[in-house]
Amino acid sequence: METEQYSVEKVKEQGILPLFYHDDITVCIHITQALYAAGIRVIEYTNRGPKALENFSQLVQERNHSWPGLLLGIGTVKTASDASAFIEAGADLLISPVFDSSICDVAYLQKILWIPGCMTPTEIHTAAAAGCTMIKLFPGSLLGPGFIESIRPVFAGIDFVVTGGVETGEANLRSWFAAGAAGVGLGSKLISKTLLEQQDYAALENKTRNLLALVKQLL
Repeated sequence: METEQYSVEKVKEQGILPLFYHDDITVCIHITQALYAAGIRVIEYTNRGPKALENFSQLVQERNHSWPGLLLGIGTVKTASDASAFIEAGADLLISPVFDSSICDVAYLQKILWIPGCMTPTEIHTAAAAGCTMIKLFPGSLLGPGFIESIRPVFAGIDFVVTGGVETGEANLRSWFAAGAAGVGLGSKLISKTLLEQQDYAALENKTRNLLALVKQLL
């Protein structure tokens, strides 16, 4: 429980959760280094490609040598077997687009934070009843800030992280945090395809550092 709560607090403290996947481990390391240099201490690497487990394992090894204090989470976890494999590889937290009781059981036994994805009050209730204290609202683009504002009084004690459709602009971020979001997930809006094509990791670092400063003002 202490490990789970530590991860929850780190996500809330950071406010944003960068997430990405890339087949090339060299690119993955460059992205992570840029994010870390900007001040990021929690990252979600997504299980969305054939090299996800292999690359994640190498990122964990690199973290142990070069990025002290960094929590490496694995996202898009949809099966208990994947959850077990990534925990064995060194995952600090698990994130899913759905609620799945078998993943919940694995996370509970391993005493690791699992953030399930929910879209309806019934799904949120199921996750909360299973002991989840941080829940991902997905897709945020369909739900909107008003959804969080409406459900928070019903689900006291639950922290909500929004993923899907969150923008990096101040107005959009302000609307999510004002509604009560504990954090927001940012993928291509932060780590854009153009940036990766240009291999402009310095720009990623600067953009992330400025974004962290903005979020600190909004939290």
